Order: sequence, then structure tokens, then C-alpha cells
Amino acid sequence: MASSPRQEEEEEEEEEEAAKRGHPLLRGLGRERYTHGLRPAQMEALRTMCGALIPSLPAADGQVGGEDGEGGRRLIRDVDKDMERFYLASAADSTVPDEVAELTFTRCVREAGALVWIVLWMLATRVGTLALCGRSCISDEFPYVRRFADMPAERREEALKRWNTTRWLFPLKIAFALVKILCHLAFYTAVNENSENPCWKAIGYSVPAPVEEPRKEATPSPARRPLDNGVVETKELDNTTLLRSLAEKGLAVKMNQSSAHHTVRCDVVIVGSGCGGGVAAAVLASAGHKVIVVEKGDYFVAKDYSSVEGPTLEHLYEQGGVFCTANVSTSIFAGTTVGGGSAVNWSASIRTPADVLQEWSRDHGLPVFGGPGYMQAMDAVCARLGVTGRCREEGFQNKVLRRGCEALDLRVYAVPRNSSEGHFCGSCNLGCPTGDKRGTDTTWLVDAVERGAVILTGCKAEQFILEKNTGGRSKNGRRKKCVGLVATCIGNGITKKLRIEAKVSISACGALMTPPLLRKSGLKNKHIGRNLHLHPASMAWGYFPESKQGPQLTGKCYEGGIITSMHRVTERTIIETPALGPGAFAALMPWESGRDMKERMRRYARTAHTIALVRDRGAGSVGGEGRVRYTPRQEDVDDLREGLRRALRILVAAGAAEVGTHRSDGLRLRCKGIRDEDLEAFLKEVTIEKGPMHPGFY
Repeated sequence: MASSPRQEEEEEEEEEEAAKRGHPLLRGLGRERYTHGLRPAQMEALRTMCGALIPSLPAADGQVGGEDGEGGRRLIRDVDKDMERFYLASAADSTVPDEVAELTFTRCVREAGALVWIVLWMLATRVGTLALCGRSCISDEFPYVRRFADMPAERREEALKRWNTTRWLFPLKIAFALVKILCHLAFYTAVNENSENPCWKAIGYSVPAPVEEPRKEATPSPARRPLDNGVVETKELDNTTLLRSLAEKGLAVKMNQSSAHHTVRCDVVIVGSGCGGGVAAAVLASAGHKVIVVEKGDYFVAKDYSSVEGPTLEHLYEQGGVFCTANVSTSIFAGTTVGGGSAVNWSASIRTPADVLQEWSRDHGLPVFGGPGYMQAMDAVCARLGVTGRCREEGFQNKVLRRGCEALDLRVYAVPRNSSEGHFCGSCNLGCPTGDKRGTDTTWLVDAVERGAVILTGCKAEQFILEKNTGGRSKNGRRKKCVGLVATCIGNGITKKLRIEAKVSISACGALMTPPLLRKSGLKNKHIGRNLHLHPASMAWGYFPESKQGPQLTGKCYEGGIITSMHRVTERTIIETPALGPGAFAALMPWESGRDMKERMRRYARTAHTIALVRDRGAGSVGGEGRVRYTPRQEDVDDLREGLRRALRILVAAGAAEVGTHRSDGLRLRCKGIRDEDLEAFLKEVTIEKGPMHPGFY
């Protein structure tokens, strides 16, 4: 049946509206199925646990209106519908428990998953509940001991409070913290078919709409994407169309029906498309070499980025943003998309400090870092990325940092960014929707593609191909040489692996993914995966209620450039501001009770965070894929503590009504009428807690 012109016009309008919201993968249309494998009784225990963490609270009961400008509580009887809906919402009445289970057993390290599985198995039984909850599960009625799911709501919350603060049952505390983090992350990032969460209005959040025009270089034409001439998106292809696409791009391909591989030949194969891989691809392609870049993530452009936190984390970050060390003590954020970390970085583009270059050159025997060649390379990279040194207008959190530092007569540094001076985007960590921020996906990879490079997306490197040198050892004394790479296409349409034969093979998939790739390739060097350095971080927060009195700090915490100002505490410690969407904010904030957490979330938009970030002395290691072992040295912990104390001083000086840390006991301080001795006493209590999922930036 033919459609009318009006129907066609409406369909076109719907398609245009859908396009405005971003790529379907980044809009969040929900999982088709769950594969966590929990038993019904365990899911019942998990559901009630999630319901205790984020309970339904009648809006008529208690303090739902918030806090006044003096930091005190005020009761509002006529609650608007959004606020009422927010307080009534419970994590138990949704798909959140299933999402928590899925993330626990498919993304977290296996020890953490096993721990949660055991705790849920125990809570599904009366004896296990008695062991974990004690007297809270005792009843006056037969059978006298209740399972966790059958306990009254207030007793379930009491049990969670004890698990949160226990010092003796550390495994139970880890299991609690993991469920708490994932529950709040899932609850505040869940979206409907319109990419909206029903709680966002109540907490003052809305998905930021892009307000800038993309740079012309980033989008040469509305119909084509910058990398279309060279990108091959394998998830959309089958065996025949893949080989045809590669041949059309000038590659020598060979399909052997009896072989388990398709063979492709090139000069250079590069694993990873981020900061290292993108630059290498451009330089080598410019020199006339035929280059293939292998990237396991997908290709997105500015118009695809939805700024919707949950689905974007799922598709742009390693392990969907739920990537932590083996001891579940540190969470790590690493990009996994075309452009790698440069596609999701916070725009900060800081040159390697001179003292660090001297250390590398002098103490580690690497003279290249002490010569002019490295400086010229930095100049070239900064020029291609369009790095600028100032910002026309700062966002709320950076205003707080700058005001606090100036009040304490502390020096504030402007942070160079790979964007224009007018760039006012708080969503660059979710892919810059304006196209103003320049990553390798809009610069170096574009240069590479223009010179004939090919980028395979949805393609995971399995191992390098090592063959014996004919005639014994090579000139450099090696018995084997690398002749290429074996890779697997992640989609279902391509049934055979790719054997990419190359004269030169480069691993540029970062310090986290390169070691397992080298080991799987058969390399035995004991140093592979050793000496991993991160930037361990600890956060402080300050609440700034809107007030008509005095000079205003306008804006919301998620608006404006993510990092535009920085304070240096020591040569190894700096203070800056983070990007925290509602899900990340809720996951990191300490939980003291269900009501307290909802009140914290209601203040989300006007809560500023600062990060104390340390250049670590200690080192970790990388084992199998997803197996990172890392514990900061005591000197690093001491630096973090001093940085955190400085951050709290800055927030108080900036005029916060209340400040605090992410310590599990909810350490906080009301600032109205505070005396110097009160602040000093509070700061003495500040410690760096050895608990689960503290952020570490890679």
C-alpha cells in the first residue's frame, strides 16, 4: 500500500529526530536478554537488596524538599510530581537487579563475581541470612528466622549499614560495595525509548544538547563521515562482502575455502586506533606504506554521540566502564572505540613536564626524551590536535576550583585543551557531540585514510604471527620474526579469522591490552606487563545551594568544559575537576541509608567535585586480559591524603554549604559558621580508605 506525501514527510521528521538523539547503540534501547545465570532465589535476594539500597519513599513522609541556602533541612509539603516520582521510585521495581547481575558476572573480575554469588546464595537461605544478618532476621513467629527477602524493610537496611562499615568481614564489605555501585549506576543510567530517565528532572539533570557547530575539518560533508574512504565496519559484513570491501580499498586478499583464515597482505598492521596507533598510521601511510589499523570498537562521529551516560559507557569504554583491578580496589577507565582514549578524554592536553622528561632521559637511559626530536614531536601533535591554551567561559566545577584557590591565594593554572577556546561541552567523556574536540578519529586517522590506510572496526587482535628466522638468528640476535597478525571479527556474519600478513606489526592498544596480546602471541619476556603506572585519585565534594545573596557561582556540575583549571599541590600531586554523570556520581557517593542517598542525589546538579590525582611511585602489573593488579605505595597514599585535604580546603574557601569525601562512612562537614579549629579537626579525620572501586585514571 502506497504511503501519502504527508506520511512520508512524518516518517522523514521521525528519522531526523531520531538522528538528533544519536546512534541507536548510544541511545540505550535495553538488552535483549540476560545471561547472568543466577537462580530465582538468588535473584529474589538481589532484588530485595537493590530495593533496600534505593527504596520507595512516600513523598509525604519526611524531608523531600531539600536544603535551604544555609545548608539546613526544610520540609516541603506540596511536592511537585517529578520529585514525588523520584522518591517513590525503587530499584526493586525495574530491570535494575538483572542489570546488576549481568554487570557483576560478565564485566567484573571473577573473584568479585564469585563473592557476590556466595553472598546471594547465603541470603536465599535462613541459615545463611542468620550468619550474615544476625539478630535482624530473628522473628517471633515460626520458623523464627527469616530469609533476607522476608525481612522487614527497615531491618534489611540495618543489615546493609552494618555491611557497609564492617572492618572484620572485608569480603562482605566488598560484595556490598560492588552491588551498591552497580545498582546506583544502573538505576540512574537506565533510559526509556526516548533516552530519558524518570528521575533526572528531580535531580536537576538533562542530557546536554550540543550548542556548537562542528569544526569544518571534522565533518567535510553532511553525507560522508571523515573516515568513510578507509573504514571497513566488519559487524555489518559477511565473508564475501568483507573481502570485496578490502579489495576495493587496494588490499591484496585471498580466500581459501579449506583454510580457517582469510588472508590479507599489507605493509604495516597496527593494533589500536588511539593516541599511539592513530599517529603511527598517519606517519607511516604518509611515507607510502599500505597500513591496516585493527580496532575492536565501533566507529562513531559527532552526530552519533548521544551524551546518554549508560549506553555510551557500554559501547565506548573497556568492559562497558566497569573495569577494575583484580582486588576490586581501583576502577579504570579506558576507551575502546575508533580514536581510543582520544575519543573520550576530558580534553586536557598537557605536555610532558620538563622534570619528567629529564627523569626519563637521565634515570632510565632514554636519551630520546632529552633531545629536540621529542619536543618537535609534541609540537606536531599539539598543532594537529589544535591545542589551545585558554578558555573563554568556565563551567560550574572549574569556577568553584578557581574561586577557592584564589580565596586561599593558591596558584591556578589554565589547562590546555584539544578544542577551541570557546568549547563549552561537559560531555566530551562520552564522545564530543559538537565535533569541536579533536581526537585521532578526526585528525591523524583522517590523514592516514587520505593516504590509503584501511581501518577495520569490530575486529579483535588475537595474536601476532611469529615465525622462525630462516638461517638462524637475525642481525639483532632474534630467533623469530613477526610476520603479521591473526584477528577475529566480532560480528556474526564473518565466520573465518583474518590472517593479516605484514612487513611491520605494531601493538598500540595501550598498557592494559598490549601485555595479554604479547603473551598470547607466545612471547615469554618476564617484563611483559610489569611496571604498570596509573594515576590513583581520590575525590572531594562540596554542595553549593543556589542563593540570591552574595556573588553567584552559576551553572550545574555537568555543564561546561570538564577540565579548564588545575592547581598543583606538589610536583607529584594536582587537583582538577572530573566528569560525573548521574550514574557515576551515584556509584561513587557514599551510601548511609536509602533516604540519605536520595537526598544526596537531589543535590546532584549543585554538587561540585574535585580530584586529587597523584603521579604514582608504586607500580602494578597486567596479566591476562582484564586482570590488572595494582596497589598504590604508602607514599602515594600519603600524597593522596594531602591532596584530598587541600581539595576540601579549596571547596570550603569557595563557599560550599557542606563538604565531604567518598569514604564509606559518609564523612562530611557543615560549613556554616565554621571556625578554623573546626576545619582542622575535620581534616585530621580525612583518610584514604582501602575500599572497593576507587578511581584510577589510565
